[in-house]
Amino acid sequence: MTVTPDSRPWRGVLVATALPLNDDLSVDYDRYAEHCAWLVENGCDGVVPNGSLGEYQVLTPEERAKVVDTAVAAIGGSRVMPGVAAYGSAEARRWAGQARDAGCGAVMLLPPNSYRADERSVLAHYEEVSRAGVPVVAYNNPIDTKVDLVPELLAKLHAAGFIQGVKEFSGDVRRAYRIAELAPELDLLIGADDVLLELAVAGAKGWVAGYPNALPRASVELYRAAVAGDLDTAGKLYRRLHPLLRWDSQVEFVQAIKLSMDIVGRHGGPVRPPRVPLLPEQEAAVRLATDGAVAAGLA
Repeated sequence: MTVTPDSRPWRGVLVATALPLNDDLSVDYDRYAEHCAWLVENGCDGVVPNGSLGEYQVLTPEERAKVVDTAVAAIGGSRVMPGVAAYGSAEARRWAGQARDAGCGAVMLLPPNSYRADERSVLAHYEEVSRAGVPVVAYNNPIDTKVDLVPELLAKLHAAGFIQGVKEFSGDVRRAYRIAELAPELDLLIGADDVLLELAVAGAKGWVAGYPNALPRASVELYRAAVAGDLDTAGKLYRRLHPLLRWDSQVEFVQAIKLSMDIVGRHGGPVRPPRVPLLPEQEAAVRLATDGAVAAGLA
């Protein structure tokens, strides 16, 4: 698939959106539409619905499709890059087709994650989904999927035309330089909030972000300063925000980010099972860090 440098909708700050739920755990689509619009109004470049932060694993197919349609209606398809992960390649391709038909500019795809796939299976998976005709950004999360998209494999996927970028969540910032050597045209996206500065300095072209759900303006300022090489501004913001950003790499990241949203006056709300509320000590830590960000004028 040919993608020109000026048509890369995955560049910039794309927020992996938390999904607002009502007290009965049904999806509040009106509130979700307002949240997507609010993020863009506050400087974010787009949204990533149906990621792990959006609890896609516990949505019905109807809910999952409507979440994408809601985001597109709120901010336009070019700003929406849905997650299309699924157990089977055929199902993931169908979700990519749904995103394409909704007008989305790209999709984000995990490798096969129902078993520890080998390299041939990974290549076949991305090849199948790429046939949907929408640009694919790979999502490397070896912690959860047990499949590691190492730089050499990413280079093969890119050379074959199956992927145009990668959301890197391994936590190993050294990989940025190896990816740039092996596949210089493959866009590296920051995949974990707590390595933002390190990957921005290493040449990242975007950030699939969690904490802008609660603190968009400060998060965008941090990202823009980091990629521009303004390390004085970026370093100060990074230190202030890192007590929150590190929650993005914890098991309870959904609950933590939703709690921070509640604290700053947004609607985070409940989560669906099997997730459970934070422990008291976890809630206290998130509250302390969020209150600190608010006191510093970052909310």
